[in-house]
Amino acid sequence: MSQASVTAVPNPRQIRIPLREILPWAIFASVLAVLILFFVSTEAGAVELFATDGFVHEFVHDGRHLLAFPCH
Repeated sequence: MSQASVTAVPNPRQIRIPLREILPWAIFASVLAVLILFFVSTEAGAVELFATDGFVHEFVHDGRHLLAFPCH
């Protein structure tokens, strides 16, 4: 007599993440993305909010051209 092997199949469950746990991280990521976009696209290009003697402009210069933002 041979015995058949039985394998247990896991029962997947959905993971529910409440909105109140995601919302602070979504707001933080949005603010961070807007700040990065500001520094790459606008700061020391057409507008200079911080007087940095061109440091910010030179720091993001290649990224600005990579994203097709004019700066000259």
